[in-house]
Amino acid sequence: MRLARSSGILCHPTCFPSRHGIGDLGQGAYDFVDWAAGAGQKLWQILPLGPTGYGDSPYQCFSAFAGNPNLISPDQLAWHGLLPAEALAEVPPFADGRVDYGPVIAHKARLLRRSFEHFQAHGTAEQRAGFAAFLEYHDGWVKDYALFMALKAHFGGGSWQDWPREVALRRPKALDPLRVELAAAITYYEYLQWCFADQWQALKSYANQKGIQIIGDIPIFAAEDSADVWGRPELFQLDKNHRPVVVAGVPPDYFSDAGQLWGNPHYCWDDMARDGYAWWVERIRRTLQMVDIVRVDHFRGFEAYWAVPAGDRTAKKGRWVKGPGATFFEAVEKALGKLPIIAEDLGIITPEVDELRLQFDLPGMKVLQFGFAQELDSKYLPHSYEANYVVYPGTHDNNTVAGWFNEPERTPQEKWKCLRYMNCDEVDLPWAFIRAAWGSVADVAVAQLQDVMGLGAEARMNYPSKLGGNWQWRYTPDRLTDALCARLRELTRLYQR
Repeated sequence: MRLARSSGILCHPTCFPSRHGIGDLGQGAYDFVDWAAGAGQKLWQILPLGPTGYGDSPYQCFSAFAGNPNLISPDQLAWHGLLPAEALAEVPPFADGRVDYGPVIAHKARLLRRSFEHFQAHGTAEQRAGFAAFLEYHDGWVKDYALFMALKAHFGGGSWQDWPREVALRRPKALDPLRVELAAAITYYEYLQWCFADQWQALKSYANQKGIQIIGDIPIFAAEDSADVWGRPELFQLDKNHRPVVVAGVPPDYFSDAGQLWGNPHYCWDDMARDGYAWWVERIRRTLQMVDIVRVDHFRGFEAYWAVPAGDRTAKKGRWVKGPGATFFEAVEKALGKLPIIAEDLGIITPEVDELRLQFDLPGMKVLQFGFAQELDSKYLPHSYEANYVVYPGTHDNNTVAGWFNEPERTPQEKWKCLRYMNCDEVDLPWAFIRAAWGSVADVAVAQLQDVMGLGAEARMNYPSKLGGNWQWRYTPDRLTDALCARLRELTRLYQR
């Protein structure tokens, strides 16, 4: 499905200002939407919204369907009578500009638990009816997710692979008594999902009313330590003990000489095909309830995926295995109709991957930074674009433009070519990249908020294949200025986006 000529900002909710140490769905989110609408933007792109686990990555979540409780705004809970005001009287002094996940998660957990207790004791009839309706509507995933999270807490927080084997293998004789014992905990995790959904839908409605559509993100793979793999092991390539046989990654590429070893179990695509990819259909349906457009991460994995033997320490010894290809998208379209999907087609792309994307008229992606290697790579530079693409100066996996330009490996020749092509000096390079994206023929142009702010490597969101130090950047309110809003609005009008 082609997208209208438009532009937008990439900024995950964790990046918003908040006194609770992490961006959430409270006032900071609404202020961002107001600013983006004032700047003439029609799109807001986010990362996956799922509950994050080890490493805090939104691409390794405990569920492909649930929302991240750490994004729930305590202030919004209090505003709606779901948290007593005195619970917010003492908030720890969190650092500005970064998310320190350990203390933040502990702080949020205390407030969320207090909210649940308050709801149980003082919830109104309307609130209780809303909670019950949510559980009924989302019965297909929320109960199993809540059970999974209750069990995870009960067994010390570790991976389900480390639980007692009868529980890990979902034996009814082991699970049924635990369902009774953990009933209150299960309800608690269901309650958090209701709170998240309520706050997110209110924010989405506000953005839509302001003329902004939200681009969401679906990671192609599910995390091994997730309710999805634990609850539906038959969908994944697991052995008789439910341990992965092969895992996901990519061979050596732009980001890593050793490749990237993600560790996610691969799907049993042939088995999924027998019921029309029902699990995937429901996953996409759920995502499109939360966002307006979906970016499918690692699109090339639908044509062929890199399978690494489980237990390998790097991704070098994997092999390409054919994926479901066109049959998958035909089944999804049959169930849901033509879909607003963006194909993340970066990395090692073959003619077969291009053919699959074009067969379903899906927009691909262009990243301007990739155009300035030792030799100019024209397929990533605006003079060679076709219309059905989304162009980025850089994505969340890239350095900021200013940070990228000053990386030690950037050669003088690369820098010279870049400045000559962009016809600017180093100081104005981030905005020259934005101008090039906005002025291109690509239907959609999206810039990281960090590049709009002209920030350096200190504001980088993610280092692919590097553990620790990722997903932490957030901005302070003073950085979202009227001057930047006006400058972006002028550029957006100039290039008719």
